[in-house]
Amino acid sequence: MSILSIRDLTVRFAGEQGTSTAVNGISFDLQKGEVLGIVGESGSGKSVTSLSVMRLLSEPGSIDKGSVHFGEDAPVDLLSLPEKEMRHFRGNRISMIFQEPMTSLNPVFTCGFQVDEALMLHKKISRKQAKTETLRLFEQVQLPDPERIYKAYPHELSGGQKQRVMIAMAMSCEPDILIADEPTTALDVTVQQTILKLMLDLQQQNGMSVIFITHDLGVIAEIADRVLVMYKGNIVEQGTVEELFHNPQHPYTKGLLACRPPLDKHLKRLPVIADFMQEQEDGSLHTTPISVQDAITRETISTADREARLQQLQEQDPVLQVKGLKTWFPSGGNWLGGNKHWVKAVDDVSFDVYPGETLGLVGESGCGKTTLGRTILRLQEPTGGQIIYKGRDLLSLSSKEMRDLRKEMQIIFQDP
Repeated sequence: MSILSIRDLTVRFAGEQGTSTAVNGISFDLQKGEVLGIVGESGSGKSVTSLSVMRLLSEPGSIDKGSVHFGEDAPVDLLSLPEKEMRHFRGNRISMIFQEPMTSLNPVFTCGFQVDEALMLHKKISRKQAKTETLRLFEQVQLPDPERIYKAYPHELSGGQKQRVMIAMAMSCEPDILIADEPTTALDVTVQQTILKLMLDLQQQNGMSVIFITHDLGVIAEIADRVLVMYKGNIVEQGTVEELFHNPQHPYTKGLLACRPPLDKHLKRLPVIADFMQEQEDGSLHTTPISVQDAITRETISTADREARLQQLQEQDPVLQVKGLKTWFPSGGNWLGGNKHWVKAVDDVSFDVYPGETLGLVGESGCGKTTLGRTILRLQEPTGGQIIYKGRDLLSLSSKEMRDLRKEMQIIFQDP
């Protein structure tokens, strides 16, 4: 039986160049206890669809037409409810894990306070009871040192830790429907598996229905019962996971599956969806001929070539040298500076980067990756160590000299 029924949902955005359609008359049902995956490239309408269900769409977006019926015995059209009535459903009966936790959490309140507020509002419990439940939820989503996280502000946590706070908040009221918009993107693989298992456990315990939005086909294959594929605001294909992965029908779905990087070989360039489908003048899509697809996937780089290139790179002088770098943060203590503890975010890290080299830095959420990157650019001042760029010690440069040098050293931040 359907717990959510969406019919002919159309969402438009007004702009200087006219009106664009973000979601184009889509219809689908969510069954009770079902995990429904929604996949598609950025801008395909996945997040706009979920925000429309929650009635959280902001200007210049507007719902042009359609209905969103929630409930089994006496379905209610959420789009026709006054905002005051919608608040009883939002966060309580239908909850959402947002894509960008930094913009979803309030920067002026502690993480614990924000989860407490949700519990007190919807469960009508005391502040003391709410704190106990919040700490339990923080443990459940494997946040380290729940008491510290409870008292911490969002900016004091890593991206992955903020996302886990959001997950705890969304699950706190045990909703009938959980909408998860890229909930594990910021998490390392180990924690991702823990969170996915947690969501599935809670879903099965409570009979909760889940709409899981992601670009990760591997995650969809692991947790979803049924999948919708969106492209340019339309649902182009839907079916069970088995049908979609083993017998895709639409050219776009075939392209999505085909452009996953292979694990058994290194391609000269990563394939993209456009390699596997062609858009005609009338807007229709057709699968690229097999001969063209094969030509792309045949262009590989041998292991010997990769090793020779790496050796060639390392025969040069390094462009960046990091030596014994430390970045520590004070934690606790009184206003006189007594009993201060230190969080060693980066502790005695050393490595070289050579011209033309791509160096991968991996590790679980909160292990210091982002702090290391910010410290190298002196967006965060180090506690000790050396950072040498093209022979210049960055720690000896003035603020003005460092600003000039940042024209040569750029960063793409985690939360755009």
